[in-house]
Amino acid sequence: MRFLIPLISSSITSGHYRIISRLLSAHSTKPQRSTLPPFFNCQPPSMAASEESLRKALAEKQSAVEAHGNAVRALKAAKASKPEIDAAIEALNSLKLEKSSIEKQLQAAVSGSDGDGALSREAFRQAAVNTLERRLFYIPSFKIYRGVAGLYDYGPPGCAVKSNVLAFWRQHFVLEENMLEVDCPCVTPEVVLKASGHVDKFTDLMVKDEKTGTCYRADHLLKDFCNEKLQKDLTISAEKAAELKHVLATLDDLSAEALGAKIKEYGITAPDTKNPLSDPYPFNLMFQTSIGPSGLSPGYMRPETAQGIFVNFKDLYYYNGNKLPFAAAQIGQAFRNEISPRQGLLRVREFTLAEIEHFVDPEDKSHPKYSEVVDLEFLMFPREEQMCGQSAKKIRLGDAVSKGTVNNETLGYFIGRVYLFLTRLGIDKDRLRFRQHLANEMAHYAADCWDAEIECSYGWIECVGIADRSAYDLRAHSDKSGVPLVAAEKFSEPREVEKLVIAPVKKELGLAFKGSQKNVVEALEAMNEKEALEMKTALESKGEVEFYVCTLGKNVPIKKNMVSISKEKKKEHQRVFTPSVIEPSFGIGRIIYCLFEHSFYTRPSKAGDEQLNVFRFPPLVAPIKCTVFPLVQNQQYEDVAKVISKSLTTAGISHKIDITGTSIGKRYARTDELGVPFAITVDSTKDVTIRERDSKLQVRVSVEEAALVVKSVTDGLRTWEDVWEKYPHHTSGSADD
Repeated sequence: MRFLIPLISSSITSGHYRIISRLLSAHSTKPQRSTLPPFFNCQPPSMAASEESLRKALAEKQSAVEAHGNAVRALKAAKASKPEIDAAIEALNSLKLEKSSIEKQLQAAVSGSDGDGALSREAFRQAAVNTLERRLFYIPSFKIYRGVAGLYDYGPPGCAVKSNVLAFWRQHFVLEENMLEVDCPCVTPEVVLKASGHVDKFTDLMVKDEKTGTCYRADHLLKDFCNEKLQKDLTISAEKAAELKHVLATLDDLSAEALGAKIKEYGITAPDTKNPLSDPYPFNLMFQTSIGPSGLSPGYMRPETAQGIFVNFKDLYYYNGNKLPFAAAQIGQAFRNEISPRQGLLRVREFTLAEIEHFVDPEDKSHPKYSEVVDLEFLMFPREEQMCGQSAKKIRLGDAVSKGTVNNETLGYFIGRVYLFLTRLGIDKDRLRFRQHLANEMAHYAADCWDAEIECSYGWIECVGIADRSAYDLRAHSDKSGVPLVAAEKFSEPREVEKLVIAPVKKELGLAFKGSQKNVVEALEAMNEKEALEMKTALESKGEVEFYVCTLGKNVPIKKNMVSISKEKKKEHQRVFTPSVIEPSFGIGRIIYCLFEHSFYTRPSKAGDEQLNVFRFPPLVAPIKCTVFPLVQNQQYEDVAKVISKSLTTAGISHKIDITGTSIGKRYARTDELGVPFAITVDSTKDVTIRERDSKLQVRVSVEEAALVVKSVTDGLRTWEDVWEKYPHHTSGSADD
């Protein structure tokens, strides 16, 4: 801190100098050895490094301000001369200004604001959500009864956007990939979800307000605490900030005990009452019901659509000519009884899923159309970069597959197709990344999992999951139902094969493990050849071996009399196997909300006295493709507008006629706020103008051509630039008043 002394030393006596020097030395700070976990020993991303350096600079400046404040008080106590005290106060004020400047930079770094008056994330979100609700894109359900958390209604423009997104999903995936579409019931018998694991494991950890009984999701409370500290408490040290970020990065891996310990360590209480919280405990997220009046047949509202496809695999395989690979798809409602729904459409209790189950030979996961996506380059976030605290980076998809970062071609192909789907909808490619699941996030049976995450005002949101689930689902339903859900590869000539046979001795296992027998049997049967042969060798030499059962989460002792492992030679005419499943799962509501945010912006009115809201939806998803305006209230113009409207209807173009007497500028502003890409203005009986929403440029076309021009652009047959080059330009001084 000695750099402060020259600021005032020219007017300070030697005695006063020694006083100030001792005070500043007492407040000096020495670098401390880092005690961070290994997770943070890797090179941090530039943004994190910037935030870290700002926090360190702020801590140093705060110490300097305190030290200099003490120095000023010491001067006053020593009855120094007025010039000496004034010089010290001036230096102190200068330090305070520097501290304030660093605080503003740090606040901008953690809040998402650019520091120059741009909208913060919260302000931007509020502006977008206010517009969406006011224009009835979506609203809380049962609003007149104060609503129910986690339930929303789509209004007319919201329904139109959703319908357009789903129509494009069907075209992009079901039609182009020749998928088999099914539609299964929302009510699902308990036995199905018992087999899939949902009854036992589809849980979140919950805590309760110990006095009022109000429930909260435990990980959300911890996440909110960490985020609020990072974003609003500028005084925390860089090391403490790194600790909080580590908690956020490993949140999904925390056990109930570890989560409870963190909540106690940070003193987290109930948000509404500040009352103490209970220890975390699991809560099943499925809505339970009963099927039939007797109440003897329990069921659930499905938490996903996938199980309907899995249980129909045998019939779908037959329908497909007993050939692999093939994919089945389903769009439908799913239900999750969220503990504390929030974040609007991002976390709700009833939502639309669009899911694909692509069945493939586990020994051949190549894809015939992989070459179509191999050269795509986009933001990818492999687990190694995450573990080192780095940022997502642009990677060529073909390189990611060839290096083994992405497990196989089919998984890579669907990652590429999902990227194309989202960017064509209007998602900003610079705010879209594909994040690989960390080892602690993946199920034990999964080969590889990636999430398409979209950045919005809430941060990075998982919108699509793309997983190689291996053969787990079909095996689980085969075991529970007794119906083999398998495929076969017929050989041109019989083959002699050596097969590994794992035969658990259920009687001995039952005596040894009682109620856990089934878990041990399943784990033994799931061993790969290497594991089985290693166990066989160990049992023959030692008679007993420790065996880890993942569903029990512990090692169990396996004795020689509990399992038989051998290899047998036999001739086979076909290879029967359980197919692997590649599953892309789309949260339609989340995609739509992120699309709303990515499309929303404001621009000044022509007079500059107000900000006008605009949604820049691509024509593909815009709720209304075109509006038709008679320039003024004139019967001839209105008749022409009706002729154009009929042509648009015949062409299948959604549109709206506005014959109100308001100014054309206000009518443009109203439709811009709905995201309508084109406006036809009738100002003569022979030709009309077509205005493009974002550029506000206009061309003149004949009445007969108007509908065809709009259709060609909305269908993607040509661009607005093509139209601009072909037709005469139109300018109007009053068009956007």
